[in-house]
Amino acid sequence: MVRISRTPLSLERLVRAVRDPAAGAVVTFLGTTRNQNAGRRVVRLEYEAYARMAVVEMRRLAAAARRRWRLRKTAIVHRIGVVPVGQASVGIAVSAAHRAEAFAACHWLIDRLKEIVPIWKREHFRGGQVWIGAQSGPDDRTRSVARRGVRRSRSATG
Repeated sequence: MVRISRTPLSLERLVRAVRDPAAGAVVTFLGTTRNQNAGRRVVRLEYEAYARMAVVEMRRLAAAARRRWRLRKTAIVHRIGVVPVGQASVGIAVSAAHRAEAFAACHWLIDRLKEIVPIWKREHFRGGQVWIGAQSGPDDRTRSVARRGVRRSRSATG
């Protein structure tokens, strides 16, 4: 399972997606909106994506992880739109025969996702907003393409 979603993420659904009778380990990661960052009181996060490309890149990452570690299954879901404090914006689950491979793969997947997948995060805090992360934010043209991509792919991915 790899997808972009506008709805809240389900840890249970991620775990179900990677269950496998040959797996001795299931490792999950949930990235959640925290209420503080850089000394500011965070109100919410908002994500935008070039959805079609994001799904393609997440699938490539999942395939690369399966080649690098002996994984049984992988699941990656990233939420777009507004994500209130305490809710999850990204979820990753992997299953493997052994825990070391599952932990390593899950850690690698979240790090690579944040580096290369075209998903942008805007932090809303008391008194303002700012783009956060390695991909500091889309320009107006890219956001426009991302919005069109999200609208077109919503039924297929979320």
